[in-house]
Amino acid sequence: MNHTIGIALGDPTGIGPEVALKAVAAELGRDGFRYLLVGDAALVRRVNEQLGLGLRVANGLSTSITSTVEDGGRVQVHDPLSNSLPANLTPGAVPAARAALAWLEDGARRCLSGELAALVTAPVNKESIMAAGVPFVGQTEFLSQLAACERTTMMLLGADDRGRWLRVALATTHVPLRAVADALRPEKIVLAIELAAQACRDLGLPRARVAVCGLNPHAGEGGKVGTEEITVIAPAVHAARERGADVVGPLAADTLFFQAFRGDYDAVVAMYHDQGLVPLKMIGFETGVNWTLGLPFIRTSPDHGTAYDIAGQGIASAGSMIAAVRLAKQLVLARAAGR
Repeated sequence: MNHTIGIALGDPTGIGPEVALKAVAAELGRDGFRYLLVGDAALVRRVNEQLGLGLRVANGLSTSITSTVEDGGRVQVHDPLSNSLPANLTPGAVPAARAALAWLEDGARRCLSGELAALVTAPVNKESIMAAGVPFVGQTEFLSQLAACERTTMMLLGADDRGRWLRVALATTHVPLRAVADALRPEKIVLAIELAAQACRDLGLPRARVAVCGLNPHAGEGGKVGTEEITVIAPAVHAARERGADVVGPLAADTLFFQAFRGDYDAVVAMYHDQGLVPLKMIGFETGVNWTLGLPFIRTSPDHGTAYDIAGQGIASAGSMIAAVRLAKQLVLARAAGR
């Protein structure tokens, strides 16, 4: 069984390298998984030393990173770029943005080839990547295109300090608010419902009960405050139910998230980005994980950004990155068990 988790280090001028190394240091003693850090080796050495983590990091790829390696080889670093980055790049610099994208692509390709069991991606900065001249919507969309996979959905999940979970799949992702209604399609909602239900099964939950948000206040009030619930969302819920999903909706989002939080539902399908992510981050900011459903490989990431304002200070919380690594490992083991 392949036990190697790839971690793309993200924007090197953000907190990605810091939280990635902190997460690896926290996880090494828990199990036998190995880690391939996809990024700049000199950067990894600097961060390792600055944080005093004492990680033993092997440079370059071994002959087979999926084989048993000697002590000190459980953590390796590989940079697909030929030249090391300058040490003092400004936040969001063009070379940093391009490097982050190259590392993301390399990690994904290694997953597609079977060399890695999963990919955990540290944060990148969309604005910086676009400023570098690269059309870029987000990592989810980039990976979906790279894998030639159109049927993907973003799920965010996290728990509060009492272990109460929210799991939220998004019917639309990075869409301007004024364009959300036009972007909604029944097939997108059905896909989000079905992938959310499958995610519950992949997590080993005893059921997969999904609730679907309305788009408008009070779920449209029977068409008095918008008609998308009648014309788009309800037909999608009906279609998913006809295909065997345990799903209800559309329901008013202002009460639905409370009901899901107390355990009435196992996953929620939100209509747009902030509708789903605001409640998720409210209860699980330190534990939130982004999981791309529908890809041909496992991909998770921390649910936060590059945090340029605290980068390089050694104070970034690795909680979300640790949660992303643990979820990736959980899913690897579940797949190996045939779940």
